[in-house]
Amino acid sequence: MTRTRRLPPRFFRPALALALALGLSACATRPDPGDAEAVAEFRATNDPLEPLNRGLFFIHDGIDTLVLRPVGEAYQIFIPPEVRTAIRNVLGNLRTPVILVNDVLQGEPHRAATTMGRFLVNTTVGIGGIFDRATDFGLLGHTEDFGQTLAVWGAPEGPYLFVPVFGPSNPRDLVGQATDVAINPLTWVSGGETLDAINITRTAVTVAETRAGLITPLDQLRAGSIDYYAALRSAYRQRRVVEIRNQPSSASPAASGTGFGIGTGMQGLRP
Repeated sequence: MTRTRRLPPRFFRPALALALALGLSACATRPDPGDAEAVAEFRATNDPLEPLNRGLFFIHDGIDTLVLRPVGEAYQIFIPPEVRTAIRNVLGNLRTPVILVNDVLQGEPHRAATTMGRFLVNTTVGIGGIFDRATDFGLLGHTEDFGQTLAVWGAPEGPYLFVPVFGPSNPRDLVGQATDVAINPLTWVSGGETLDAINITRTAVTVAETRAGLITPLDQLRAGSIDYYAALRSAYRQRRVVEIRNQPSSASPAASGTGFGIGTGMQGLRP
């Protein structure tokens, strides 16, 4: 379907970040082809742009220290746990269209039916998604995104990328994130200051809720690693494999949430 409305600026941010990364990249030095162990490690980390990524990570760490983490801490301190749970439920319910589309695109009719059932139950009995009543009926929540869909379709992940504020990613997940924004009906909702204010508030609360949920896991990851950048990269990639395969999460607490801000690697606002 052809859309006549111009895409919002935020739709282009992942693509612009990717273009910047690829255009300004300084590739990591490839190991001697004769050193089989070094070559295997280089391929396993999948980070040929490591010098650039580390620089971007350094920039992000400053933003996180000065802005994102304080916002998350304030959110934890001033918002009661019960209210945070309600907010998380509502945000998850609002993301249902994105999850449903990706369930269908991945050929998962049972999961799609569960997603639709959760939306109907939580929107009605759960009063707009404030309460997760669907779980009481055995309709357990899950999350899907277009990055996962591309992986199911066989698209390669491409090189590891670190995008300030958005966090750990790769070309496949950046394209997926932009697509998820495009297919979310709320992206196209406009028509006055009230609706615009609601969308801005939704984004701000998503950032605060996500970063608050990552305070402990990321602190544990940083404290338990010699190289925080490398540990974060590994945890993110492990988590994405688990998500793509729809496996129950058996990752460590540190690996259960590996992103920042509103990026693909965030712990996730699961419905």
